[in-house]
Amino acid sequence: MWDMIRYSFLTKIRNRDLIFWPLVFPFILTTAMYFSIGQVGESDFETVRAAVVTEAGQNEGDIQNSGEEIFSQFLEGMEEDSDLIRTMEMTEADALKALENGEVDGIFYNGEDPSLTVSGSGFPQSILQMILENYTEGKQTLEDVALLHPEGMQAAIESMSGYGDAVEQVSLGGRTTDGTAQFFYALLGMACLYGCFIGYNSAMELQANLTPLAARRCAGPANRLSLVITETLVSFGLHFVNMVLLLAYMKYILKLEFAGSYTEMLPALFLGSMIGVTMGMFITSVGRAGEGVKIGIMVGVSMALSFLAGLMNADIKNVVDKNAPLVNRLNPAALISDAMYCINVYDAPERYVQDMLILAAMSVILIAGTFLIIRRERYVSI
Repeated sequence: MWDMIRYSFLTKIRNRDLIFWPLVFPFILTTAMYFSIGQVGESDFETVRAAVVTEAGQNEGDIQNSGEEIFSQFLEGMEEDSDLIRTMEMTEADALKALENGEVDGIFYNGEDPSLTVSGSGFPQSILQMILENYTEGKQTLEDVALLHPEGMQAAIESMSGYGDAVEQVSLGGRTTDGTAQFFYALLGMACLYGCFIGYNSAMELQANLTPLAARRCAGPANRLSLVITETLVSFGLHFVNMVLLLAYMKYILKLEFAGSYTEMLPALFLGSMIGVTMGMFITSVGRAGEGVKIGIMVGVSMALSFLAGLMNADIKNVVDKNAPLVNRLNPAALISDAMYCINVYDAPERYVQDMLILAAMSVILIAGTFLIIRRERYVSI
């Protein structure tokens, strides 16, 4: 058995295709995704621009400690505490012209009851509306502080203008999430499925009518079960090492937002690697189609499952989960991605265990199906 494992290992590592597609290609794709979308959360935030128009009829002496002055201090405090907003004092005519030309995202009218004017809807306009609502809700508090304890006015404004976390996405489990992380979870699922190329090579070496090496092996004294177990162990071991290296590259080199520990994510990759290898062995063992057809089927199946798991479009996974939940409950790429969510985002150990059990059951079914197909193969001559 050990000699069979050793020779199978040496045969596989000398095959360049088995090195490129399951290992090198996921590294290349991960790097490309990182530089294209992986740094979106770290990119420069576009500051919301707003014009401030003081309503006519206000004198400098009348405005001190009034509602107008408090709102002005509130906006100034927000500018000092964050890069969320930048304001510009303008006349109404200039402000309307700037709004029309897209130079500002909205206009604050600084009266006794401040108001907001915008020319459309979108993220900047929503931020301005949130700022105004925050001020309106705390207006009476600020006025009381200005009247009774003017020395504490700045502290009161700072407590109300803490919008640093206003646009931060937080999961129900209390962990911060990155909107791009889901693409890398799906990418891990795809990389696991790419173990099908290693499984394909193993199945090719078990069918005597496909390769000379397989013919010699089938003519030898080793029984079919030993051959299947040997090929499965070697193929799985190689691919699991691939996935361990890929995860380490994502977490420690690219420093992607994986909140869970490294070891917590390994069981999902362990079963995911097994799924990829056994899927390739099963597809290759079924039927008598040519090499190109079987490779095309493996690529098509892997990419279709990865697409449904949200690799190309994050909304797809949500749509499938909502309208056809059974599909992604049987989709190994989606299960791997979901397991990563359970570890890094959600506090859902029961769902994680469910994902692991489904992946394990699928692996057993695929390897059993491969053995049953290969065991029944008989050749008149080799």
